[in-house]
Amino acid sequence: MKGNVVDMAVGVIIGGAFGKIVSSVVADVIMPPIGLLVGGVNFTDLKWVLKPAVMRDGEEVAAAVTLNYGNFLQVTFDFLIIAFSVFLFVRLLSRLNRKKTKPAAPPAPSKEEVLLTEIRDLLREVKDKK
Repeated sequence: MKGNVVDMAVGVIIGGAFGKIVSSVVADVIMPPIGLLVGGVNFTDLKWVLKPAVMRDGEEVAAAVTLNYGNFLQVTFDFLIIAFSVFLFVRLLSRLNRKKTKPAAPPAPSKEEVLLTEIRDLLREVKDKK
């Protein structure tokens, strides 16, 4: 039981670190070239303003109500990359486990099974002669 708990704890810690790495790759490496191709857009800045900010005397009284779909796109890319990476990792582990375990040869029949097989064969011969 202790080994499984430790394995799970290590998996959670590595998973959290891996999530941060993937988020950085998406935000800092993948999205800027895509934004450049789309027309110099930073995806985290994409939003629909549902209600503009209320300003009085040059100060913001009420913040704008926005729908931040650019951030949603970035998080979706993060998820897809993490899900694909986990899929490949699990597939690799299952292939390694399959190669490790070779099918064992079936056990030799017991003395009773051998005796019963001989009796069956003798009865079959007697039946075929009739």
